[in-house]
Amino acid sequence: MTNAVTDIPVKTIKGESASLGDYKGKVLLVVNVASKCGLTPQYEGLQKLYGEKKAQGLEILGFPANDFRGQEPGTNEEIASFCSTSYNVTFPLFSKIEVTGENTHPLYQALIAAQPEAAGGTAFRERLAGFGMVPNPAPGILWNFEKFIVGRDGKVVARFTPDTTADDPALRAALDKALAA
Repeated sequence: MTNAVTDIPVKTIKGESASLGDYKGKVLLVVNVASKCGLTPQYEGLQKLYGEKKAQGLEILGFPANDFRGQEPGTNEEIASFCSTSYNVTFPLFSKIEVTGENTHPLYQALIAAQPEAAGGTAFRERLAGFGMVPNPAPGILWNFEKFIVGRDGKVVARFTPDTTADDPALRAALDKALAA
């Protein structure tokens, strides 16, 4: 049994074995992504952030998930192509996983256990409810584009709501703090 999020096996979008430990010494922004979501344009900001902070040691890791209203229906190949052609994504993408429910991937089980509460308030949860959706109860993943920051030491240091964008001052401050450590 692994005790660190960095030890949990994952697969790259091309199906190769990997783990977050492959990014040892880096600061990680782990995001569950989707191609057909109202939040999908966040790819643009995430890619810009990656370009700005990669040299300082930031890696953004995208984990496609089809858990919310079927907003990531494609194959890994289709997802990779969409991200590349639509948003010029160059940060690492991984194989599609589940981030909620009984088949939640062990990585997301560990991330949620380490940071059960997301910063960013309840506005997005209330918005979902306003659309007649029943949001996942906390501490579960609320929607696509929820964000976790993993420090250089492999510890989960922060979690942000799906509507927290890559240029959000609180997210940036948390990343800068982690990058400086």
